[in-house]
Amino acid sequence: MSGELLGFVGVGRMGGPMAMRLLDAGYRLVICDPVAAATAPLVARGAILAGSPKEVADQAETVLVSLPTPAVVKAVALGPGGVVEGAAVRVMIDLSTTGPAVAAEVAAGLAAKGIVAVDSPVSGGIKGAVAGTLAVMISCPRTTYQGLTPVLGTFGKLFFTGEKPGLAQTAKLANNLMAAAALVVTSEAMAMGVKAGLDARVLIDIINVSSGRNSASQDKFPRAVLPGTFDFGFATGLSYKDVRLCVDEAEALGVPMVVGAAVRQMLAVTQAKFGPDSDFTCIAKVLEEWAGVEIRG
Repeated sequence: MSGELLGFVGVGRMGGPMAMRLLDAGYRLVICDPVAAATAPLVARGAILAGSPKEVADQAETVLVSLPTPAVVKAVALGPGGVVEGAAVRVMIDLSTTGPAVAAEVAAGLAAKGIVAVDSPVSGGIKGAVAGTLAVMISCPRTTYQGLTPVLGTFGKLFFTGEKPGLAQTAKLANNLMAAAALVVTSEAMAMGVKAGLDARVLIDIINVSSGRNSASQDKFPRAVLPGTFDFGFATGLSYKDVRLCVDEAEALGVPMVVGAAVRQMLAVTQAKFGPDSDFTCIAKVLEEWAGVEIRG
């Protein structure tokens, strides 16, 4: 049991379960989130509630942040009342998905104040955050990484990607592009099969013991599409943001992304039809509407 005081800014759908795991591991927490319902369960467990990211960083040497968009990360890290203004903070761990450019910008802004930035996006969803089975990608100075393994290890399996700011972000974007692409192409194949007269459950079972199986066919379709619940737990707006960041990064590196661009367009259509707060499995709903079928089983 550590007893060390850590800061945590952003204790929502992902940050909340991760903060709970830190409390379970014996860490003390000072937290900040604008949503009272998000902070209440942690405060009930003994977490100290702060009024701003700066107040968190005035008390804790290590501050973790889990936030929805690159703009929010930049504001929390470097803006007025942000982590950068804290008196105690020495390390900021960003668990969000921001893209490599923002990770580098945040690292430079923090470094000017003697604060080390740890780029550490996570993959595995809310289920993984609760269970402590996330993939935790990390880029930062190696000596910093070695000192943080007990903290980050409470969330899941650690993958050190290198010292350059943004490398972990690149790994995360690659993964999230592939997850979205699997959902798009599986939706297309399933809509075709059902329209031809195949039973959706039989077709998914065939795919899942064959070479076409993927994360969408094995998990997302059985859990959220075939039952018609569309509640897998990842927002369309967040998936669209991640894929946009990925395609933009690829273009900046001179890597063509023909399929990635098509996936981005499908997410743009899904967001326009169902809104950014819809579940990203609603991609299948778009195909259902276009094909005039329902993919159920």
